[in-house]
Amino acid sequence: MTRYIEHMAINSLCKFSVIVILNLFSIAVNSFAQKKHTISGYIRDNQTDESLNGASIRANDGSSAGTRSNHYGFYSLTLSEGKHTLLFSHIGFQPSVIHLLLERDTVINLSLSENDLLDEVVVTRTHDGQRLTNRQTGMTRVDITEMKIVPVLLGEKDVLKTIQLLPGIMSGGEGSSNFHVRGGAGDQNLILLDEATVYNASHLFGFFSTINSDAIKDVNLYKGGIPAQYGGRLASVLDIQMVDGNRRDFGGEGGVGLIASRLKLDGPIKGGNGSFMLSGRRTYADLFLRLSQNQDINKSHLYFYDLNAKANYRLDGRNVLFLSGYFGRDVMKYSNQFGFDWGNLTSTLRWNHLLTDRLFLNTTLIYSDYDYNATINNDDVNFIIASRISNYNLKQDLQYYTGNSGTVRFGIELLRQKIAPASIDADEGAAVNSLKIDKRNGTAVAAYLSHDWDLTDMIRLVYGTRINNFWLLGPGTFSQYTEYGNPTNTMVYSRGDVVKRYFNLEPRFSVNFQLDTDNMFKLAYNRNTQNLHQLSNSTSSLPTDAWVMSSNNIKPQIADQIATGYYRNFGKDLYEFSAEAYYKSMQNQIDYRNGADLQANKDIDGELLFGVGRAYGLELYLKKRAGSFQGWLSYTLSRSELRFEGINENHWFAARHDRTHDMAGVFIYQLTPRWTASATVVYSTGNAVTFPSGKYTVDGRSIWYYTERNGYRMPDYHRLDLGLTWKSEASSRFSSGWTFGIYNVYNRKNAYLIDFRQNEVDPKLTETYRIALFGIVPAITWNFKF
Repeated sequence: MTRYIEHMAINSLCKFSVIVILNLFSIAVNSFAQKKHTISGYIRDNQTDESLNGASIRANDGSSAGTRSNHYGFYSLTLSEGKHTLLFSHIGFQPSVIHLLLERDTVINLSLSENDLLDEVVVTRTHDGQRLTNRQTGMTRVDITEMKIVPVLLGEKDVLKTIQLLPGIMSGGEGSSNFHVRGGAGDQNLILLDEATVYNASHLFGFFSTINSDAIKDVNLYKGGIPAQYGGRLASVLDIQMVDGNRRDFGGEGGVGLIASRLKLDGPIKGGNGSFMLSGRRTYADLFLRLSQNQDINKSHLYFYDLNAKANYRLDGRNVLFLSGYFGRDVMKYSNQFGFDWGNLTSTLRWNHLLTDRLFLNTTLIYSDYDYNATINNDDVNFIIASRISNYNLKQDLQYYTGNSGTVRFGIELLRQKIAPASIDADEGAAVNSLKIDKRNGTAVAAYLSHDWDLTDMIRLVYGTRINNFWLLGPGTFSQYTEYGNPTNTMVYSRGDVVKRYFNLEPRFSVNFQLDTDNMFKLAYNRNTQNLHQLSNSTSSLPTDAWVMSSNNIKPQIADQIATGYYRNFGKDLYEFSAEAYYKSMQNQIDYRNGADLQANKDIDGELLFGVGRAYGLELYLKKRAGSFQGWLSYTLSRSELRFEGINENHWFAARHDRTHDMAGVFIYQLTPRWTASATVVYSTGNAVTFPSGKYTVDGRSIWYYTERNGYRMPDYHRLDLGLTWKSEASSRFSSGWTFGIYNVYNRKNAYLIDFRQNEVDPKLTETYRIALFGIVPAITWNFKF
C-alpha cells in the first residue's frame, strides 16, 4: 500500500510537472518573440556579504518593470534592448543607481551599504514602504534592528513578543510567546526556522521564545493572502531565516543580562567562498538556587539553553550549499521529587542551483523534532510521562522569472510525520500503572503553482493553488466513537495500511490596485487546511499540550479568508498608513467535552467535539519610518466566535482568545548619537472566560454551576514599558553598549487568572480572587560586538 501511495505521488508529480513546463514554454515563446535581454545576479550586504532578501530592483525609465530578490538574494529582470537606469534598494540600506546599455544578457552582483536605523536623512521617492510595495495582502517584514530596541520582559529581545505589537496579532497571555492571528488558535500558526517547523516556540512556559535575536537575519509574517508555497496551518506563517555568517571577517557579538547571557560567532570559510555562524544562549537562574540553605531547593534546576548553527559554501557561481540547525531545551527539576524537560531539534540541508539566468532551484531536506518528559519520584509513585513529534520533509522549489512582468513559482513537498502520544512508564509496584499508546504515522504530498504577474502598470496579481494529499497510516488500533465518546468499531491496521485519506485543494489569490504613486488598494482570498492539531485547555501554549493528526474521527481544519486593505505613503514616504479588514470562516474546529482528559489517553478522539468558527475584524497601522523620532501605532477591532452542537445551546460563543479591542504603540527617540530611548504602551480588553453562574451544595461541598460558555470577560489589560540604550563609540575592533529596561512601569497587577472559592469564615459566601504574574520588572544587559 505504501508503494501504491508513492506511485500515486510520483504520477501526480509527473502530470503536474508537464503542465508547469507547458505553461513555462508558452511564456518563454512570447518573451523571446521580442528583442529583450535578462539582467540577473545577487544582492548582498556590503559589510558581511550576506544575501539580502526582498531587495527591490526597478527600472527608472518610465516603465513599471521591476522585481525583488528572493530568500537567497537572487534576482532576474528582463528588459528591452537599450539604455536603462536601475534603482537597487532595500529597507535599512542606502539605495544604489546603475546606468547601463543593455545589449546582451548581463550579470550584476551588487552590494548595498547599511543605513543607521535612526538616520535623520530621508531618502525621497524610493517607495520602500513595505506595505505599499508588498504584493501580498497582510504581509509584514519585521525590522530586526527595530526589534532589538523595543523594550520587552526581562530585557531579552524577542521577535515573538515584538510581532504581538502589530495589528491583528494578539498575545496568548502575560509574558507569553504564544500568539493568535486574526482569530486563530495558537496551533494555527506555522513557525519556520530556516524552513524547519518549530512546534513549541517557548522557553520557561512562554516567558522567552526559542528564537534568539542574534541568530536572525529575516522575519516575514503572513496573516492574509498566504503564498501557495506555504501550507499546513490556518492562521499565519512566520518565516524566519537565520544569519548566514560574515563572509569577509571573523567577528562576534553577545550580551550579559540579569537572567541570561548569549554569544554569537561568525566568519568566512576558505577565503570567503563560504561562512559559518554559531550562536548560543543560556539562563542561569538555577545558579542562584544553589545559594539556598534548603537542600531541596539547592538541588533543583531551572534553566534553558539553545544553540543555532549554520554554514554555507559557494561551490561555483551557480551552486551553493547550506546546512543549518537549532537545538534548545528547558530543564525544570525540584530536588529528586519531580522533573520536567522539553526541547526542539531542527536541521536543514539546502542546495541552491541556478539552472538558467531566469530559473532558480532550491532543494531542501528537513528534520524537525519536539519532545517532552515529566518524571515523578515519590515514595510509591514513580513514573515517567513522555511524548514526541517528529517529521522529515523533502521540498523542491523553483522560481521562473518570466521577464519584466512576473515570476512563476512551483514545487512539491513530501512529508513523513510520526507522533508518539503521551505514554506512562511506571516502576513495578508503583501506584500508577504503565500505559503504552500506539504511535501515529502520516504521510502528506503537496504541490503548488503560483504566478506573480504585473497585469498592467496599475494592477498586479498573485494567484495560484496548492494541492494537499494526506494519508493516515498504520500500524495501530483505531476506533470510532459514539456521540457520548465511547469507543466502537475498533479495527487493527498493519504497517503501511491506509486508515484514512484526505485530499484538499487550496486556491490563493491577491490583487493590488496602484491608485497612484502613494496609494494602493489590495484584495485577497485564500483557503488553508491543517492536518495537525494541538489540544489545549488554555490560551497560552504549554509544553504538555497534546498533538494529534487528522484521523478517521478528526477531519482537517479548513479556513477560508477574504481580506481587503487600503495603503498610503505620505510626507515624502516618511509615513505609511494601512487599514485592513478581513472575514474568515473555519470548519472542523475542535473543542472538548466537560472534564476531558487530554493526557495519556488512548481514546483521546472520543474526548473531542467538532464545530465551526468565524472571525472578522479591522486593523489600523500608522508608522513613522525615519528621523530622530520613529515608531508605530496599531489598533485591532475584532471578534472570534465558535459554534458546537451541544455547547451553549448551539449558539455562537466567543473563543477563549477573543478580544474586542487591542492597541499598541511603539516609540523610539534618538536623544544623542549614543543614547536612544524607547517606550511601548499596550491596551486590550479582556479575553473571554467561563465563570460559574451559581453553585449548589452536595454532601457539604460546593459545586459550581456553569451556564454560558465564555460568556464573561477578564479585566482590561494595560501596561507601559520603557527602555534606554547606550552605545560606545565604534572602533575597528570592539564596540559595546548597555540596555536598560523597565517592564510594567506603573506596576499594574494585570490578572493572569481569576478564580472562585468559599469564604473560610462563612462557607455560604463565595469570594473571587485574582493572580497576577508580574508587577514592575527592571532589566539591564551589557551588549558587545567585535
